Amino acid sequence: MTTRVRFAPSPTGYMHIGNARTALFNYLFAKKTGGTFILRIEDTDQERSTPEAVKVIVESLKWLGLDWDEGYFGIDSEKGAFGPYTQMKRLSIYNEYLNKLLKEKKAYYCFCSPEEVEAERQKSVTAGIPYKYSGKCTKLTDEELKAKLANKERFVVRFKVTENVIVKFDDLVRGPVEFNTKEIGDFVIARSDGVPIYNFAVVIDDNLMKITHVIRGEDHLSNTPRQVLLYEAFSFQMPSFAHLSMILGSDRSKLSKRHGETSLLAYRDKGFLPEAMFNYMSLLGWYPKDGVEIKTQEEIFNNFDIKDVGHSGSIFDEKKLVWMNHEYIAKLPEAVYLKNALPYLSKIEKSEEWKKDVLLKIKTGVKSFNMIPELASIFTEAKAVNQEAANVWSGINNAAGTISAFIEVLKANEITKENCKALIAEAGKKAGVKGKDLFMPIRIAITGQEHGEELANVLPALGSAECVKRMEANLKNI
Repeated sequence: MTTRVRFAPSPTGYMHIGNARTALFNYLFAKKTGGTFILRIEDTDQERSTPEAVKVIVESLKWLGLDWDEGYFGIDSEKGAFGPYTQMKRLSIYNEYLNKLLKEKKAYYCFCSPEEVEAERQKSVTAGIPYKYSGKCTKLTDEELKAKLANKERFVVRFKVTENVIVKFDDLVRGPVEFNTKEIGDFVIARSDGVPIYNFAVVIDDNLMKITHVIRGEDHLSNTPRQVLLYEAFSFQMPSFAHLSMILGSDRSKLSKRHGETSLLAYRDKGFLPEAMFNYMSLLGWYPKDGVEIKTQEEIFNNFDIKDVGHSGSIFDEKKLVWMNHEYIAKLPEAVYLKNALPYLSKIEKSEEWKKDVLLKIKTGVKSFNMIPELASIFTEAKAVNQEAANVWSGINNAAGTISAFIEVLKANEITKENCKALIAEAGKKAGVKGKDLFMPIRIAITGQEHGEELANVLPALGSAECVKRMEANLKNI
């Protein structure tokens, strides 16, 4: 049997890191098992679904390098034998299966108003018990039912749940899981406009598309017993389930915007490499047995096993992501690095050769490409000493004397890459300092900060005259 998995997002906003991780794990599972990876668009929430969000889904998956084999590829563009792959184009299919349940008395029309349902819910809250629908509309006579339908009263369709039945399934991540139907009650599967509710539509789609494994976030775990009941009602073949742990922020609460960026494409726009993002996100819940975290995609394909995925929450650590992205950038071939980096200097009116030279000088400090304008700015603009650097300056032995000595040396010599260290050493002898007491004042006086690119890369690029100009200005103001 060929493995078939799907990523089935709702197009209601940006691609959240959690959704992207779900897509990635489906992709990895398909790769590992030689299976088929399918993209399905679940757009039955018409109030929130937008064409723009669908485009974001496609754009996000393509950027991350998740090439799907079947499903939705764009407006009026699908591939596969089990379409349509957009739910709103499948309403007639759902209606057929809905009528089957109604005919077999496994589902029924419910005419209770939202106010009536809410009143029932409040009674449960007051009594301190979990809410489930009372089943009031199951008591309607055939005549009452026909009259309400003839009068076009608003309704929903509910699936009839047998009381006090244990629903069991084996989860590939969590192991054996069971629920009691007394906690569920008769649940809604369709609205009066014919649009199905998620739990109903997903069962029909997964069955007809021959999905063998449903890999999704644990926020869907409570939906699974309802879906199992529907599979059984239709006598469908049950897929295997795997519910991935939640992705958490640094405080171990659910990852949200208060923790920082949660949009996948926001990291693209900040200059992160898709390969680094792919690698880092593969570690959110799965950890390779050999303990090696930085891996090629081929190595990840070969090592990944859904049974090794943990069920504890995974912390999204942006600092670790930055570290990993830095490692990936450092390993880029020169031509690839420059191709990625050059657009970030587009606003600087310098020759391409000058830009390339600067980009190669700062490469070791580039942790994400959006840092490039700031890192390169030391070559294009003089900066006043920042407060942190000023605090460091105040603790350095004879800092002003060191700068005066270096100004004297540079006025007599044009600094080059070859003589840079020698000229700095000469200034150190004149001022009677060495080590940090020599290098730090020079860095602060020329760049305005205490950290940055190696002086041997910066000073020759600026030239003696520019270095002297900056040091004299900052020496007056520090």
